[in-house]
Amino acid sequence: MSATAGPGEQVCHLYRLRPGAEAEYERRHAEIWPELSALLDEAGIYDYAIYRRDLLLICVLRTRWGFTRAGAVTGASDVQARWTASLAHLFAEIADADGEPLWAHPVFHHPGRPPTR
Repeated sequence: MSATAGPGEQVCHLYRLRPGAEAEYERRHAEIWPELSALLDEAGIYDYAIYRRDLLLICVLRTRWGFTRAGAVTGASDVQARWTASLAHLFAEIADADGEPLWAHPVFHHPGRPPTR
């Protein structure tokens, strides 16, 4: 899982919150900006979920046209820049020493059988 993930491939990366930031982080995401949702759609980001365990955030998403294109669209956006800046004080860790997201790589996947109707 990395920036080279193609269309439809699942991507997973991690963030770490600062102690005490949990409630504000959850409140802010419960009140997501409509223009940010529109930007995610424009970038082709879908099936996007963020999970939290204590200070660890696990972000899982898919893209319509690949992660590189989605990142270019969001990276060029004033909306994304404002959103990121408004949350920056909540994070203890968002990238490695090279500035790369904290990618989580798949170890196991069981697709199972979807339920029948």
